[in-house]
Amino acid sequence: MPEPDALSSPYPLSRLPAPPTLAALADWAGARYGGRPALRFRSPDEPKGWQEVSYEQLRTLARGVARGLMGLGVAPGDRAAILAETRPEWTYAHLGVLTAGAVVVPVYPTAGDEEVVWVLGDSGATVVICEDAVQAAKVERLRDRLPGVRAVVLMSGAAEEGLALLELPGPAAESTLAVHGMPDSSTSTVPSVPSDASDPLDDLDARIASRSADDLATIVYTSGTTGPPKGCRVTHGNIAAVRDGTLDLIPSEEGDSTYLYLPLAHTMAQLVEFETLIQGTTLIYFGGRIEGVVTELAEARPTHLPSVPRLFEKVHSVVLSLAEGQEGGRERFEEAVRTGVAVAELRERGEEPDAELARSWREADERLFSLVRGAFGGRLKWALTGAAPIAPATLDFLRACGIAIFEGYGMTESGGVISLNHPAALRYGSVGRPMPGCEVRIGSPGRDGGGDGTDGAAAGGGVGPGVEGEVLTRGPHVFGGYHGDPAATAAVLDADGWLRTGDLGHLDEDGYLFITGRRKDLIITSGGKNLTPSLTEFALQQSRFVSRAVMVGDRRPHPVALITLDTDELRGWAEREGVTLGRHPAREKRVRELVQEAVDTANAQLSRPARIRAFALLDEDFDVAGGLLTPSLKVRRPAVLTRYAPEIEALYGPG
Repeated sequence: MPEPDALSSPYPLSRLPAPPTLAALADWAGARYGGRPALRFRSPDEPKGWQEVSYEQLRTLARGVARGLMGLGVAPGDRAAILAETRPEWTYAHLGVLTAGAVVVPVYPTAGDEEVVWVLGDSGATVVICEDAVQAAKVERLRDRLPGVRAVVLMSGAAEEGLALLELPGPAAESTLAVHGMPDSSTSTVPSVPSDASDPLDDLDARIASRSADDLATIVYTSGTTGPPKGCRVTHGNIAAVRDGTLDLIPSEEGDSTYLYLPLAHTMAQLVEFETLIQGTTLIYFGGRIEGVVTELAEARPTHLPSVPRLFEKVHSVVLSLAEGQEGGRERFEEAVRTGVAVAELRERGEEPDAELARSWREADERLFSLVRGAFGGRLKWALTGAAPIAPATLDFLRACGIAIFEGYGMTESGGVISLNHPAALRYGSVGRPMPGCEVRIGSPGRDGGGDGTDGAAAGGGVGPGVEGEVLTRGPHVFGGYHGDPAATAAVLDADGWLRTGDLGHLDEDGYLFITGRRKDLIITSGGKNLTPSLTEFALQQSRFVSRAVMVGDRRPHPVALITLDTDELRGWAEREGVTLGRHPAREKRVRELVQEAVDTANAQLSRPARIRAFALLDEDFDVAGGLLTPSLKVRRPAVLTRYAPEIEALYGPG
């Protein structure tokens, strides 16, 4: 039987008018949506604490920043870096750089000195737009290692501290200041424009018109778990392909709003930014404190919420903890969720519950579901989760509460999206079907249990439904390669345009994609068993007392695990149980017993070779600053194995 062809999406491509390139986005949206609110953010100067910027004003701001950058000598194709947390000025800078025909280089605000030097130097950035004086000082401290950087611009701070983003001299400077309500200032010191600059300051429209789909829009440095980050070269056409492939799959209408707390240095957040503006709805920026997101959601009342699973899982855990604080609360909670899921399943089939089930649902809705919807603002109709699998129990909980949550999958190299669940096609546990214009297939399994992607693509076929291998994708969304690294590019892109994602997965009979792990993370025990650590780690992390789990076992007789604790959940449990936690909860007998229960529960779901035989509780959680997490919060497995080598050896010791 011949191998099946790559799967193409069954959905039609969007025919919505759209800006020809991202360089035209600010102008296009300003003309199309005019006075509608484009951005909303906290402002101490507003009586209600929130300020809005219309699409017309956003256009003026973007053009003002673009002309200011031109005044600094930024030419078409030049690299301009943005080093900041998510905030409205990120969007001003983002659109301004693109409008000027330049290339955006996002830098994570948590990046250390060496990463900053690498990203700015490798990309060839000539201008760095920093959040504030603190980030600017970091760049200035490194200037002797960055000979290509000509100017450092501040998003916020007094003008005397340096160049200010909204005060850069240029033909549109005055109107930019008037829109944002900032005082004019002529105290900034502007570096001279290079003598060979060929573009006058008034040719902005010509620059916008000259951009094409093949031009580079951004170089995004992936936060790799090993080695220095690699710069993904993403074009205007790559991003347009994702836009066209997903816009019709996301329900949207005038008056909708999207709450954004994800880092705009990440591709997923940038796509959300672009699609919100193309749809003419409102982008709401969080107030800057991750701890305040849940509280702020109730006030912001968004209709759309993109997130990583942790936020949704945290809400689930908090509600469950509150329920457990009451006698019989856990049982009532679980019964309410079962009722909610049953009603949701009926309504998804176009049916209504019988009288008894409807009465139970109304009671659960009054005492639980409506309160949870209220915690998200009461208007949420679309929530996206990605970057990591989400706990099935959390999906059931949100589904019962009437909150639609959709899993998607993608990577920077694929323009950010490959597949997506959506209201018309949803399969829980999967990451959806390929978006329009995107081909997906599974590479033939190799000897190591991974996908033989390159050979499979060259042969013109993949494996059938249900067979695991490496996920391959092809289409206009796939990037052009890594900046200055042809060897790394050749390792992931073949001559026919197939991208090897490095992820393991399978397609079901209906074309839904399921991700099962990372190929490079495969563990082969000394007995020759091939194990996918992400499956075991995910099972362990279903316990709300477990923050992170790392499976160990390569060339070892059996797997063991390093486990960190969720201290918030642990404190809540200790208070309910009357347990006093010392300075080192990981060393407490009762805590170890809690985690042992989680390990036993996980092992019951796993095949015998994948079961955890021993575990170590760590006194600290992993974080970015400590070098154990990437800026996108992925575990740096080699760093963890090195840091905790003594603990690992002890787990394999006598007894």
